[in-house]
Amino acid sequence: MADESFDLVGCLERVRQRDQVASRQLVEHLYPLVIRIVRSHLPRRVAEEDLAQDIFLKMFTRLAQYQGNVPFPHWVSRIAVTTCIDQLRAQKRRPEFRWADLSENEADVLDAVLTDERDVTPGDALEARELVHKLLDQLKPNDRLVIQLLDLDQKTIAEISAETGWNQTLVKVRAFRARRKLQKLFQELQSKEKS
Repeated sequence: MADESFDLVGCLERVRQRDQVASRQLVEHLYPLVIRIVRSHLPRRVAEEDLAQDIFLKMFTRLAQYQGNVPFPHWVSRIAVTTCIDQLRAQKRRPEFRWADLSENEADVLDAVLTDERDVTPGDALEARELVHKLLDQLKPNDRLVIQLLDLDQKTIAEISAETGWNQTLVKVRAFRARRKLQKLFQELQSKEKS
């Protein structure tokens, strides 16, 4: 949080007394944390502001459940991560990912990676990123989340554990299994292209 002088305890007490000004201040204080989580876990086809509003709505409706056992921002970040995972689960995924689903540029990038004929140029970076997200979209929400946090966001096992509430062993196991699933999806895509 950027504002160290913010009186979170006092603000929460005023929010519990239905003070609208305090509610707005709480949202403003937590918005940078929530939007960062939303942007790093954003399900495709969902507006980040809509998801942030859902998170704040859940925070306010569950405020009575907050016991103070963990810092309030950590409690809110768990709500945010869970909301993002729930949104990912709610999205309909296609049962199969095919070569034909790729744009021409994405297919070229994948072909270059598979054949090692040339290095991927900086101009292909956007297509490569889109391809990675298409492959990630084929994973279950928890698998996608752990790959996103660990490999794309470069977070540590401890940071992921704190953000998700999973123990560190579970994070490692999920990451291992998710990588294997990604590798299998990539191999299936590669074999479909060759046939």
